[in-house]
Amino acid sequence: MHVMAVVALEGVVPFDLSTPCDVFGRVRLPGGHPGYQVRVCGVTPEVNAGVFHLRTRHGLDELARADTILLPGISDLDAPVPGALVEAVRAAAAEGTRVASICTGAFLLAATGLLDGHRATTHWLAAEELARRHPAIQVDPNVLYVDNGQVLTSAGAAAGLDLCLHMVRSDYGSAVAADAARCSVMPLERAGGQSQFIQHVPPTPDGASLEPVLRWMEERLHEPLTLEDIAQHAALSVRTLNRRFREQTGTTPLQWMLRARVRRAQHLLETSAHPVEAIAGKVGFGSVTAFREHFHRLVATSPQSYRRAFRAPH
Repeated sequence: MHVMAVVALEGVVPFDLSTPCDVFGRVRLPGGHPGYQVRVCGVTPEVNAGVFHLRTRHGLDELARADTILLPGISDLDAPVPGALVEAVRAAAAEGTRVASICTGAFLLAATGLLDGHRATTHWLAAEELARRHPAIQVDPNVLYVDNGQVLTSAGAAAGLDLCLHMVRSDYGSAVAADAARCSVMPLERAGGQSQFIQHVPPTPDGASLEPVLRWMEERLHEPLTLEDIAQHAALSVRTLNRRFREQTGTTPLQWMLRARVRRAQHLLETSAHPVEAIAGKVGFGSVTAFREHFHRLVATSPQSYRRAFRAPH
């Protein structure tokens, strides 16, 4: 039987800890036999999980006997990662053990060095910090999970379910995974990625040199603005405008405006009954085809699917 070791340590996120216990614990193979033996392994015998304390039956020595190690999210990203955990995970990985993380558990996994040179994800709120602390990792904030073979990571919260079901499918096939998904009341695959959940903060009036320009652009998303129009308003050359945008936003003026148009479209899809064709025009896209293409590229789902998922009931 596949042994799944779920690590519990101080500040573990209860949802992230319970998700793999529940998903893998419910898996049944043809004939009714369980597919996994789940063991919760504590860094210490008693663990503070915030809203409750828990006592674990197993310690870190069990990681050496596991087929998969799962690192749940942690609430305090500044808490030091226990050296004993880092050593145990590294030693197990060296023997071929699969290692996965849920949500901010990616910070624990990153501390082992196993993510260096690989693509990974975490909760979108923590993605920028993970990239800052670990520049050797290619952090992708837009996806629900990343499978690098031996090492896997998931985005936050419910994306842990997606990752667990993906691992069940990898281990036992689609039929077993579909049964596990039904038990979890989850689709086996969800449309779109984490990018559809990201909340983009508008520019703040902090006196930064581009802030008035960004506000001006936000007010004119419906207009066919060109790079020259923006540069003229900013009283800058096109070259200087591009350089300042790169420095302050990390992208170009036209790419920033494209993302702002998609954000406006997301708001309208959530709050209005306007047809998709009308929204495309309201946010400055010349055609509904171009709108759908750019929306899908940035949000990883279609406008119609996004509206079904996020429009508030009336």
